[in-house]
Amino acid sequence: MPALWIAHVTVTDEESYGKYAKLAGPAVAKHGGKFIARGGRYVQLEGKDRPRNVVAKFESVEAAEACYHSPEYQEALSHARNASERELLIVETDE
Repeated sequence: MPALWIAHVTVTDEESYGKYAKLAGPAVAKHGGKFIARGGRYVQLEGKDRPRNVVAKFESVEAAEACYHSPEYQEALSHARNASERELLIVETDE
């Protein structure tokens, strides 16, 4: 079943986060992920407001998790760790 990778982000260091974004896109694509939402318009109804919201679709939870743990994504993530506050989750979908 397909899965969505959902990230809610507050960027605290634009320069470093830019390095993350440059590397993360190719890592996601390499693992079959496709971005379906990236930082567009949103409405916060509950919880902590994070101004950047990203959704990528993968063929399965396992594919999304493999992407996260891949050397390519971990390299990208090394630039985001001290440049943002974020939550990231993977959720299986019906479609």
